Amino acid sequence: MQRYFIEQTKQEIAASSAIVIKGEDVHHIANVMRMSPGDHVVCCAKDGHEAECRIESLSKEEVNLSVVDWTGKNRELPIRVHIANGLPKGDKLEWIIQKGTELGASSFLPFAASRSVVKLDEKKAKKKRERWAKIAKEAAEQSHRNKIPEVERVHTFQGLLESLPSFDKCVVAYEESSKQGENSGFQSVIKDLPEGSSLLMVFGPEGGFSEGEIEALKEKGALACGLGPRILRAETAPLYALAAVSYHTELLRGE
Repeated sequence: MQRYFIEQTKQEIAASSAIVIKGEDVHHIANVMRMSPGDHVVCCAKDGHEAECRIESLSKEEVNLSVVDWTGKNRELPIRVHIANGLPKGDKLEWIIQKGTELGASSFLPFAASRSVVKLDEKKAKKKRERWAKIAKEAAEQSHRNKIPEVERVHTFQGLLESLPSFDKCVVAYEESSKQGENSGFQSVIKDLPEGSSLLMVFGPEGGFSEGEIEALKEKGALACGLGPRILRAETAPLYALAAVSYHTELLRGE
């Protein structure tokens, strides 16, 4: 069934006994999918609860639905993984957001690193963020996520540092750690984090981090660690890390 994300929580839906879809999804339901009253879709509430719903009525402005059944299905990672990325060149961040959403990331925090080639003014950053958010939404629908990852505004490096205390743990992928053979730190962090914890993973742009940035992150409590013996591209490292988290927290713990 087609999947749509709605702004109401499960509690709000229960109180009103109705689901209302507005915006671009109305066009998709009526004109692209050509649905009509009686057709069924899946709706994901703002708090992640998933329901099978029946279309009761639709117009050009909105679609009204009723809940047939709350499925109880949850496809989110057991720990909340947040990806902070130094702005890379070209459309690499779009790729990271799309594939990172498929792999379970909870949010994306782009930031301007000292070695970021891309420089965004306020107007460009706003436009980029809108596109990134749309990519995250479409990827969440395609991969049957319960929630759409949030794409935060572009941060300064100082802004990134100030955000670190809001996470339970922070690791920074540092190629010098990989070169020195340090590959156990990341694994230990994943194994030790209890379900429901938040993990911020920080990745640099193509040129990596400066020593000053690494030291500043460490001072805020971040753990610098390697991601295996190979040096990964800027757009590969976040996906490698997310896959590793999924393996340790879903596949291994599910045995």
